[in-house]
Amino acid sequence: MKKVKPLEELTIARSLFGSSLAFHIIFATLGVGLPFMILVAEVVYQITKDRDYPLMAKRWTKAQAILLGVAIPSGTIVAVQLSLLWPRFMEIVGEVIALPFQIELFAFFLEALFMSIYVYAADRLSAAARVISVFLVALGGSASAVLITAANAWMNTPTGFEVSGGEITDVRPLDAFLNPSFASAALHVLVSAFMTGAFAIAGLAAWRLLKGNQSRRESAYHRKALVLSLLVGGVMSLATAWNGHVAGQVLYDHQPEKLAAAEGHFKTEAYAPLAIGGIVDPEKRELVGAIKIPGMLSFLADNRFDAVVKGLNEFPEENWPPFYVHTLFNLMVFIGSWLILLSILAWVVHWRRREKPLPRWLLWLLVPSGVLSLLGIESGWVFTCSGRQPWTIYHYQRTSEAVTDATGLGLYFVLFIGLYLLLLVGTAIVMRSYFRRHPLSEAFATTGNGLGKGEVKHE
Repeated sequence: MKKVKPLEELTIARSLFGSSLAFHIIFATLGVGLPFMILVAEVVYQITKDRDYPLMAKRWTKAQAILLGVAIPSGTIVAVQLSLLWPRFMEIVGEVIALPFQIELFAFFLEALFMSIYVYAADRLSAAARVISVFLVALGGSASAVLITAANAWMNTPTGFEVSGGEITDVRPLDAFLNPSFASAALHVLVSAFMTGAFAIAGLAAWRLLKGNQSRRESAYHRKALVLSLLVGGVMSLATAWNGHVAGQVLYDHQPEKLAAAEGHFKTEAYAPLAIGGIVDPEKRELVGAIKIPGMLSFLADNRFDAVVKGLNEFPEENWPPFYVHTLFNLMVFIGSWLILLSILAWVVHWRRREKPLPRWLLWLLVPSGVLSLLGIESGWVFTCSGRQPWTIYHYQRTSEAVTDATGLGLYFVLFIGLYLLLLVGTAIVMRSYFRRHPLSEAFATTGNGLGKGEVKHE
């Protein structure tokens, strides 16, 4: 039997990989959400013939290209760390769930190829060809996200193989790929990425409208971007909430201890209450200070108020997820709910003040929406991975059994954290530098008044 890794080294290994994944998720999520917004802008232009929309697409594409330049190496780091930090996990992955990783190479090729075409040859393409090319960019990015999510979903609900005498047998790659939580997890990742891309644009547009030192044309441009992104963000936040409900039912069926930990639920019961807020007291085995809605957890879990929801007391303590997943789950739900309400409020105000500037209090509320949506994404990923603990592969392989035997990981943790901070600062500097050197006033000089027909020349 494999010698279990000391707790300190295991914690460092998890922290190193977790920080790498958290950094990559920022760029990977925007790398899915921004192409979708670019596609929406191009389609809206075909409908309205308002030249501001392809101008938005052009400028968002420049931002996407910068982000992609960081997403690729950060994704490579994550892939390398998977092999170096979790070699025994990767042995099983190579035998059972390698299929989505192999297909993902083609998805990335599709995205990179048509991204190059859209960036460098858009001015020589017809309007229809431009829409098709950016659609394929969005398709490639979305497919990459779905394929990687398939592997994570398999870790939560592993299928497609048998274990006999400690050996992997009867491998069925397609069954592993299409595991029970794949559909809900993949859809959740996609719609939340689309939501994040939209709110990132909304936050920036609100900030530009707050500055005030701009022409009426620039204000009109930013307001169009804000309204469009709020429409997409609002729809996608609603879709995220609905899909989150579906994902909760998957937990009820396949990972009951994760659902119990998410709700701080210890006692198995029907008419189980939904807990909002509160702190888990492990000694008393109860949730303290929470607002509880009777029967709602049972309904959300199985669409019945009398559904019996298992509590943590049904499982051995050594298999309990960490209690902080309750806070992460609440944070994710709170952010999602706030973004839904904010988008509805903003649209109502916009409709009532179509000919007037938006109030400053509303713009201030919208400014942090992009950061909040990214925080929601991060908390969701930490929840889904930490909620699976102490398992790397649920009920098949413990994290302590999957980790490398190497020591001295603390130094690598410090070095990689420094690298990620450097890349974040560098990305912000490059982004700010590019758009300061290419202001909207310069772009307007080549696009007319933004109200008529015509094509926009892409740089």
